[in-house]
Amino acid sequence: MRPGIIELRWGDPDPRLIPVAAISEAMQWVTGNVGEAALNYGINEGSGAARAAFAQHIAAFEDRPVDLPQIAVTNGCSPSIQLLFTHLVEPGDVVFMEDPGFSLGIRMARDTRLDLVAVPLDADGLDVEALAQAVKDVRASGRRPRMVYTVATFHNPVGVCMSEARRRRLVELAVEEDLIVVEDDAYRELWYDAPPPPSLWRIAADVDGADEHVIRLGSFSKTLSPGLRCGWLTSGPGRVLEFTERAVFDSGGCPSQFTSLVAARLVLEGEYAANVEFLRGHYAARRDALVEGLIKSLPAGCSFARPAGGLFLLVRLPEGLASGDIVAAGEANGVGFMEGTRFAVDRTDRGIRLGFSMYPPEELREGAARLGRTIREALEARTG
Repeated sequence: MRPGIIELRWGDPDPRLIPVAAISEAMQWVTGNVGEAALNYGINEGSGAARAAFAQHIAAFEDRPVDLPQIAVTNGCSPSIQLLFTHLVEPGDVVFMEDPGFSLGIRMARDTRLDLVAVPLDADGLDVEALAQAVKDVRASGRRPRMVYTVATFHNPVGVCMSEARRRRLVELAVEEDLIVVEDDAYRELWYDAPPPPSLWRIAADVDGADEHVIRLGSFSKTLSPGLRCGWLTSGPGRVLEFTERAVFDSGGCPSQFTSLVAARLVLEGEYAANVEFLRGHYAARRDALVEGLIKSLPAGCSFARPAGGLFLLVRLPEGLASGDIVAAGEANGVGFMEGTRFAVDRTDRGIRLGFSMYPPEELREGAARLGRTIREALEARTG
């Protein structure tokens, strides 16, 4: 954090909201009751006790039972995405991504030398009919369409949520075209107005042959603590096995026994559910403060969607004004944001991403005012 700057660029949890006492108590319980086994290497798919606890929570929250072969513990979403891009897709294979899309997902795909194809999204999320056409175009060009990566629920950076109809069509398309859908579902439980539509993984249970086509990634980083580096993967048993049978796990890079058992303890004792409810209240108030501040402060020509959950929104700038043009001016006015070029497959500008998780409402309102002043000054400078 830079002194004097309200950093709206980040989506980290506010450290003041991390349940330190509850985590500390869970750690003491694990060391006292599981002992040295919790501090040793684990198995590739993660502790059976942790998987059972996570499966119980998922089944209750999403109304779909989870057998142990359908779930693996992970070290969080990001390393899991990297592994999926490395081992389920060959260099040169086509991966379809939302545009705008998650900046680090785009970077990880580039790191593994995949062929990225952008698919537009709107207020209802990924345009699945545009995706269907893109798949046909890729096949016609002689390339292999292989994977779709999506943040379907409370999208990062735009904040929109894919409609249930589009979710079902996406799962059906994956079966029809033999695609793997990677559902990055880190924000599912952070809803503020109403629960989101069923996950793609949940819908896959109702579509013949779809289970092995959808891989869903969940995480405790946004809802508990990023320092635990703990999450989960759910899919068909074949995909789970394909994910866990990797040399990095065999060499000791397996999910942490200790942190996964700590998370499992918090889940089983009800502390996790209570913390999610606590965060919903705080983050909803912060979302509202930022939205109110933007409505009051942004000049004409700016637009954004009010997110129903998650931690982000994307502000579209007036025509002709690029996000990179106002970074320095924003910092001079005491506000930071993420440039929109990071969220585009072709690196064109998509506006600016703002996160609302790090600050209380009064600072978010002030950040919005500083941003509005920055944009107005840039527009005035253009017109002379």
